[in-house]
Amino acid sequence: MPPITLSHQAPESLPILYRDDSLVAVHKPSGLLVHRSDLARHETRFAVQILRDQLGLPVHPLHRLDRGTSGVLLFATIRGAVLDWSTVRKTYLAVVRGHPDESGEIDHALSRQPDDYERAPDIPAPPQEALTRYRRLATTELPVAVDRYPTSRYALVQLEPVTGRRHQLRRHMKHIAHPIIGDATHGKGRHNRMFAECFDNHRLLLACVELRFPHPVSSQPLTITAPIEGEFARVIRALGWQGALPSAWLSECDYSHSIVHELFIQLFFKG
Repeated sequence: MPPITLSHQAPESLPILYRDDSLVAVHKPSGLLVHRSDLARHETRFAVQILRDQLGLPVHPLHRLDRGTSGVLLFATIRGAVLDWSTVRKTYLAVVRGHPDESGEIDHALSRQPDDYERAPDIPAPPQEALTRYRRLATTELPVAVDRYPTSRYALVQLEPVTGRRHQLRRHMKHIAHPIIGDATHGKGRHNRMFAECFDNHRLLLACVELRFPHPVSSQPLTITAPIEGEFARVIRALGWQGALPSAWLSECDYSHSIVHELFIQLFFKG
């Protein structure tokens, strides 16, 4: 009989952005849950479990990112570690429908929305104050009739949530009529489908690209960045937006003239 060959699959791991004796930061991909949730009872992959197995020690998430959001995810490696989130500056990138103002603030209170598996409270809690600052980085207008107009406008925005309400960025951008592309709950299906068909994008175009905060032990200022990658980077290249972003957020992007952008221009402007 021929010898039996056993296949050994390498364990899954997460890119480590920063690590010391008390903290570890990873780059969470879009589609990965932070921890086990009744919202996805049949899911078997979680960032907590993957990182615990990867490091061989317990880890404790210090915050959460939505399943569809990618970027910097911070863990404590010692129990009881506390981070004062009022001192943390969180920076996100998003692609949104339309052209928002160059900059502004969204000061709009948000009620707590229970997930599908949660029982709604008999007496709803009052809305909590919520504040998001935004800055428009780049825009485009595509010759594609998605809605009732012959062209469609999109923008790349930098978002900084001052408060930390559930789904705050997605809900706030919907509130000002500039929903995030790829948001199946708060976005626009027609625009999401156009990005899937034209850019092969099947994710929420929202990423936490940077955290700035004083280290909870040493108090030294710390900056952790997670460059955009994959489908998000492909959209940035296709729309020619590389020059609108700091190089630290673009390690997965090609700074040269994008072939994808060239093909896109040929398809819509010449064909």
